[in-house]
Amino acid sequence: MLTFTFDNIVVMQKQKDKLDIIDKILEACYQYNSDALFVLSLMHQYEERGSLSKKQLQGLYLKASKIKDMPVNWLATLEATILKMPTRDKSPIQENKQIVVAGSNNIGGIINEILAAYPQHKRVLFFQSKYKNHEAINAAEIAELEKFKKILLKK
Repeated sequence: MLTFTFDNIVVMQKQKDKLDIIDKILEACYQYNSDALFVLSLMHQYEERGSLSKKQLQGLYLKASKIKDMPVNWLATLEATILKMPTRDKSPIQENKQIVVAGSNNIGGIINEILAAYPQHKRVLFFQSKYKNHEAINAAEIAELEKFKKILLKK
């Protein structure tokens, strides 16, 4: 797209030398079935925004591949365009799977040593409550306790 400005008016103009396969495929799908709402909505969005998402292009590819008269090179170009686009995966965040059972690695001893020197240390008190309630303490929390021990109890 080329952008020109004339006295605070922006004029958008498509590049003439660039071949627009997506527009040609949309037109061919429309010519094949002018009542298809999916193709109409894709055409409208493509005209408004100038692009389609990867999922929309995949849907267009499925529609276009069902048309017998569709040129194979157009489909190949559309498929290459789809493959170039990034895949955005919205997988859930995985929790830290390194769970350690309370009581291992001498956690109770470390907690008691720190609280003997600093009885009001809130984070260590939190770990003590987890330890006493037999809740799992993960590797990051154990590393944090060992860091506190190293910093606070310089021996």
